[in-house]
Amino acid sequence: MGALPVFRWRLAPDGLATRRQLRAQGLRPGGQDVAAQLERPRRRRGPLVAYLYRVDQAKPVRPMTPARGVALAKANAARRRCPACRRDAGYVIPTTLGTCVPCAYPGPHGPEGSSRHE
Repeated sequence: MGALPVFRWRLAPDGLATRRQLRAQGLRPGGQDVAAQLERPRRRRGPLVAYLYRVDQAKPVRPMTPARGVALAKANAARRRCPACRRDAGYVIPTTLGTCVPCAYPGPHGPEGSSRHE
């Protein structure tokens, strides 16, 4: 197994880009293997690593089809629906709570006392 070349943060050569950088250019890795990696110096949590891909082998981003748009809209709507009260919370439900804020913290501001759920 060969080792990947490692570059210091912000010192990658031209022609290599991260996924985010490719996406900003309207590209995607397109199945190619990782060409190199970036490492930010160690901090408290350890090194921060980003993988680099060759820009010349990247492919254009696939266009959004009507069916994919509908599926994405349904998925986002499901993330807004509270599983406890089954109402649209008006925001994406935090995974740490698992329910909308009024259901997570019942009381005077809970589902019964909230104007949000009337």
